[in-house]
Amino acid sequence: MVDWFNIAIWSLVGTWALVVGTLGLMYWQTRTGQKLNSANAVMLLRERFDGGRMRAARRHLSDRLIKNAHEDITSMEVITFFELVGTLTHRRILDDDLVWEAFGTWISAYYWALRHPIDLIADTRTSLGDPLVWHEFEWLATRVEAMDRLALRQVGGSFGDPGEGAARILRRESQLESL
Repeated sequence: MVDWFNIAIWSLVGTWALVVGTLGLMYWQTRTGQKLNSANAVMLLRERFDGGRMRAARRHLSDRLIKNAHEDITSMEVITFFELVGTLTHRRILDDDLVWEAFGTWISAYYWALRHPIDLIADTRTSLGDPLVWHEFEWLATRVEAMDRLALRQVGGSFGDPGEGAARILRRESQLESL
């Protein structure tokens, strides 16, 4: 005699196992796709960051910051670029570890230099009457700093003088050649 009840139970269990397995596989595929898309986007952003136009903007901004010629800063392209990267990272479109690896040094250096010795970000917010100007760049700089601290703790390192580090990066940036 056929035990239909056991067959129904095992069919139900098998069906649920198949559903759970399929959902797990779909989740894994979605996460893998998101990571690949994030990696591709970061690589494209890095190409743009290293392109001729952005190199010229980086050279201009770093030169003016080094010389404390804040009134001569005519291009905000670098800051706007980091604002975009910050927005995409904050919304979890870009993976923050990839952004940290690709841009962390520059984010920290430019952010520090824009805040010292004159706080150009605060001055711009005041002059425009908009407290949200470059707030995603600010969020990103704070996130990068936290990731730096974590990485340094893991290797037993410590922060040096952020001003010296920023100055060193800006000196290199001011010598960039266009490609």
